[in-house]
Amino acid sequence: MGRLSRDRGSLTLISEPRHLDSPLLVFSAFFACALAIFLAGTQLSKYGDAIAEKTGMGRTWIGLVLLATVTSLPELITGTSSVVLHDLPDIAVGAILGSCMCNILIIALLDCMSGPKPVSHQVHEGHVLSAGFGQLMLGLACLDIVAEERLPTIGWIEPLSPLFILLYILAMKLIYQHEKKRVNEFMETIEVQYRDVSLKKAVTMFTLNSLVVVAAGVFLPDIGDRISTITGLGDTFVGSVLIAISTSLPEIVVCISAAKIGAFDMAVGNLLGSNLFNLAILSLDDALYLKGPLLEVISPTHLVGALCGLIMTSIAIIGLSYRAEKKATFIAWDALGIAFIYVVGTMILYMMISK
Repeated sequence: MGRLSRDRGSLTLISEPRHLDSPLLVFSAFFACALAIFLAGTQLSKYGDAIAEKTGMGRTWIGLVLLATVTSLPELITGTSSVVLHDLPDIAVGAILGSCMCNILIIALLDCMSGPKPVSHQVHEGHVLSAGFGQLMLGLACLDIVAEERLPTIGWIEPLSPLFILLYILAMKLIYQHEKKRVNEFMETIEVQYRDVSLKKAVTMFTLNSLVVVAAGVFLPDIGDRISTITGLGDTFVGSVLIAISTSLPEIVVCISAAKIGAFDMAVGNLLGSNLFNLAILSLDDALYLKGPLLEVISPTHLVGALCGLIMTSIAIIGLSYRAEKKATFIAWDALGIAFIYVVGTMILYMMISK
């Protein structure tokens, strides 16, 4: 991985020479992983939708729990390996916050695929609950980063850290209760689409395709780091952004596949659920990083990612609450605002690091 420099308070990953890294091999590996995720992700959304129908659990719950957990495993593995094996707390936190931004950005992409009606109008308002918990957890991360070393610690763990996992558990409980009630109320109006697919087959195929997504996704962060070295565009900026995008690739593929079969509720549930899972990983990473509280030792530039994720989630909540019935152009105003904040946040992060 190389060594870490924090000149001027920023994070810089200085990679050692990799004589065996041929650009052709590295890019071939990247596209091979992307292809595997694309093929498996297509089937993952299909069988996840079938499980939702057969069990009566609902597309939102399936997206929040099953799909969100599977597609967030690359972030989990990246975070734990960064703090345990490589002593790179900035990479661990950067991957999580960057992935949260990417996941909300994918909602804007889904909006471009939703036809004349905004995606916020085509999904039920229950997603506001999961988005609100994401907003709360991102706000907690901002507070933790700003506090730096001012908070007391319990051993090497700070008192705010366990709140991430506790909020995740509470969110899953409340969302499940809300979704189960909604599904029971409207079960008679739900059209059966998977008569020829048994629950056993759906679970088996979902599991097998999940393993493919995980196997391909765990290699993406390292490949992204190697690409940043080859391109010479800067390990800090390119590595952080590319790693975040690459670990969000499973969400991108699964959500696009879900959108193609009209399962927008599952797609949005997957994205918001992935953000909750990603932020819960902060508790685990903090517990595994034995050199001190995780969010106290990282670069303060991560506050940009946390704040942008918070703002983007707020825009998504406004869109889900207002529920505009049509678009003025090919993209709704809320989706456009999400994309704008992502671009501005990335530019600010680049300018802060490149000083």
